Amino acid sequence: MNFPTRPWPTGTAEQLEPLVRRVLAANPSPFTYTGTQSYIVGAGSDVAVIDPGPDEADHIAALLAAIGDAKVSAIVCTHTHRDHSPAAGPLAAITGAPVIGCAALTLADEGPRSDAPFDQTYRPDRVLADGESISGDGWALTAVATPGHTSNHLCFVLEGTGALFTGDHVMGWSTSVVAPPDGDMAAYMASLQKLQDREDIIYYPAHGPAVEKPRQLVRGMMGHRRQRERQILKLVEAGTGLIEDMVPLMYKGVDTGLHPAAARSVLAHLIDLENRFVVRREGDVWTIAA
Repeated sequence: MNFPTRPWPTGTAEQLEPLVRRVLAANPSPFTYTGTQSYIVGAGSDVAVIDPGPDEADHIAALLAAIGDAKVSAIVCTHTHRDHSPAAGPLAAITGAPVIGCAALTLADEGPRSDAPFDQTYRPDRVLADGESISGDGWALTAVATPGHTSNHLCFVLEGTGALFTGDHVMGWSTSVVAPPDGDMAAYMASLQKLQDREDIIYYPAHGPAVEKPRQLVRGMMGHRRQRERQILKLVEAGTGLIEDMVPLMYKGVDTGLHPAAARSVLAHLIDLENRFVVRREGDVWTIAA
């Protein structure tokens, strides 16, 4: 994975367009790229903060410095992975702002803490349904339901600008991990198609640079997933029925530390194929459905 040259603008408010500023958290990793990007929306008396990020004092201080004297009308979360929403509670306590956006998520345990990647402290004051909006001084955000990466994932349209905040659903530097039991490949593909059918002109993801040709990227992402599905079917047809054997063949040259996440996406593809009666499983072994 190629990271951009340092120094990265960690803790600095970058003006992206008149209503949008970006503040990068100091939590880089193979899954977060250079870190989580929180967005401050608004240029008047009040603002919204999208994806406040990890509960880290330096990042919260950077957000407060960028917000300045403006009122925070809403703390908005795209989903509740631990690199996105944990700062919502502390920021709400400081500013008095409501936490608005995605629903809370608690998973039934399936193996060793399947809900571990999720923020268990997240408590929204208001959950937005698809198409619902919030607004402030000179800005309005509308929710676009995009389940798949997580079942509670939302994107947000900044009305009148052509900008869409995509969280982890679409990123330019990497495809999203779709990890069962909550991640759902069929839902993810449907959500990609939903964005492909829209006419947004720029995406602001939670990790990585802005996407300036969004429909082209989404089309490529959908093609990539279909290619992965074909790879899986060829392997299963050839008698490779264990995910642990598929991953090294499918992800040659990829850091082996990322193989567990890749295995979850392979599982998501197989579950989708199973639901379409293309494959079946007996224990951990996958075969072509009769």
